[in-house]
Amino acid sequence: MTPDELRWWFDDWLDASNRHDFDRLRELLAPDVRRAGAPAGADAWVRDLEALLRAFPDYRWKRIALVVEDDRIAAHLRTRGTHRGEFHGVRPTGRHVGVAAFGFFRVVRGRLAEFAGSDDDARLLAQLV
Repeated sequence: MTPDELRWWFDDWLDASNRHDFDRLRELLAPDVRRAGAPAGADAWVRDLEALLRAFPDYRWKRIALVVEDDRIAAHLRTRGTHRGEFHGVRPTGRHVGVAAFGFFRVVRGRLAEFAGSDDDARLLAQLV
């Protein structure tokens, strides 16, 4: 993919994420997508995202900066959401949370093949307790 195509891919990814469109996200994930420090596979990715969105149903990502090189994307994002469901054992608090997130995406044939990034769960949890 060209650098412009990767930028468009990421715009599509971010849009699907913010719409909580799991069908579209599955189309953008390689079935065997690898994540640093997390279970591999598209099913595991979607399960983790579903759990996050049960806890924060209005969760959104905003792009701050994007760098594209070869088949990789480096993204600086800002997230926000309201704690409305249980999250790692913490009952809903109604608190608004947000973190700066950093992710490295490797895209192969239009699908996310590898991901490594900051662990948002620990930083979100710290804002709830």
